[in-house]
Amino acid sequence: MLSARNQLDAVVKSVRLGNVMAEVVMEINGVEIVSAITRGSAEALGLQTGDRVKAVIKATEVLVDKS
Repeated sequence: MLSARNQLDAVVKSVRLGNVMAEVVMEINGVEIVSAITRGSAEALGLQTGDRVKAVIKATEVLVDKS
């Protein structure tokens, strides 16, 4: 069980592996979000396009800007 409260059901749209890092694009209710994780983590999870995953968002702050 994870302690993060913001756990959102998502679908993997793409996984791009680099030498050290991986870019994972996920879709949540029609909105795409991108996560940068280690290549080792992406490989350990076996992430593939179409996989159903949870996007776990844990942040120490959220900034707001009004233009």
